[in-house]
Amino acid sequence: MRIALYEPDIPQNTGTILRTCACLGIEAHIIEPAGFPVTDRAFRRAGLDYLDRITIVRHASFADFQDWRRREGFALVLMTTAADTSYLDHRYGEDQILMVGRESAGVPEAVHNAADVRLRIPIREGFRSLNIAVATAMVAGEALRQLNPSP
Repeated sequence: MRIALYEPDIPQNTGTILRTCACLGIEAHIIEPAGFPVTDRAFRRAGLDYLDRITIVRHASFADFQDWRRREGFALVLMTTAADTSYLDHRYGEDQILMVGRESAGVPEAVHNAADVRLRIPIREGFRSLNIAVATAMVAGEALRQLNPSP
């Protein structure tokens, strides 16, 4: 399983997502530019003590990420509040990479259009969205449950 962060702009959320990836054995991909330094030193300074136990792949741009995922044969599953399909109604596969957008702005239309699947987390009327780290953990948990039903 893989999770991609599109141009993350809040280091604490990125750190939480990376910690989740480390604990659950999920490969993390960071699509730059980020709104903060994306270096091992910066992550260590932020208290990410699991850095040696996680695979982090950096992509210089969305175009570079697209080239990589096409070469590897991964389908792009975008988590977005603009989707119609619930994350609970999707069948996850080993050939998929889950992507979350920037905390402040989501993803641009070109990224929406590039996604093979777009999913949302249903929330109560009148609320905008969940914290991105919480949303990522929820979706990763469901995907892992489907892919590994017997721990």
